[in-house]
Amino acid sequence: MAHEKRGRVMKVLISADSTCDLSAALREKFNIGIVPLYIEREGKNYRDGVDITPQDIFDYVGAGRGVCRTAAVNTGDYLERFSAWRKEYDAVIHFNISSEMSSCYQNACAAAAECENVHVVDSRNLSTGSGLLVLEAAERAAAGEDPAAIAQRMRETAEKVEASFVIDTLFYLQKGGRCSSIVALGANLLKLKPCIEVKNGSMGVGKKYRGKIESCIAQYVRERLSGRDDLRRDRIFITHSGCAPAVVENVRGIIAECGGFDEVLETTAGCTISNHCGPNTLGVLFVRK
Repeated sequence: MAHEKRGRVMKVLISADSTCDLSAALREKFNIGIVPLYIEREGKNYRDGVDITPQDIFDYVGAGRGVCRTAAVNTGDYLERFSAWRKEYDAVIHFNISSEMSSCYQNACAAAAECENVHVVDSRNLSTGSGLLVLEAAERAAAGEDPAAIAQRMRETAEKVEASFVIDTLFYLQKGGRCSSIVALGANLLKLKPCIEVKNGSMGVGKKYRGKIESCIAQYVRERLSGRDDLRRDRIFITHSGCAPAVVENVRGIIAECGGFDEVLETTAGCTISNHCGPNTLGVLFVRK
């Protein structure tokens, strides 16, 4: 990633928390550095996407062995990564999961204060809601834009990201303490599939759909995209936690019906997101004009 620095090409690395949920192919294509969050299981910490997979979590919970918990990246981990990257790159722009959801941003800022030319961006989002910002930053860095200017532009763009998911079960949110047992029981009895929306940096419950998850997802995508002229049509993510290929293909068709996007990217949710939302979750994530 290039920017002119004293007559030579400046090397800029774009990095992010593992919660950005970018696929290995996208990370490689855009040369994205990743800092993994932690998943705690039976008192031991595992690195998201390194030592543990979403399927490991689903199998563990499905076997009735309890639930896993997520833990933020500590300042020491960030400092180690930033220092190593700065030996190779002139600047680093790092994207965190929303500061409303985790202490990662606060810890990354503390580490960045110990390094020169490390710009930390609060994505105000999770999953590929932050991934959208990461990819745009990488494109801007490759075009030679100034790192500080890119970071500031992405902070402004963060307010225009629209991220939401339909979840099949409230079990994981309830067991993780993010949804009360009474609410979960009511939703399960009524076979409700709630839409989780990110607004002002926090997760909240939006519309509740009823029926089979496949039809709920289809209805959700149509409602998110139909009749809208306020969307940037350059890129959209379909991010899910193990949905059937037929469900994902149906979503692709609905996106095309609703005006389409230049690039439709499919990714699988990582451990942090999967641990809260459970299997068969799907969201479409994009940026407003």
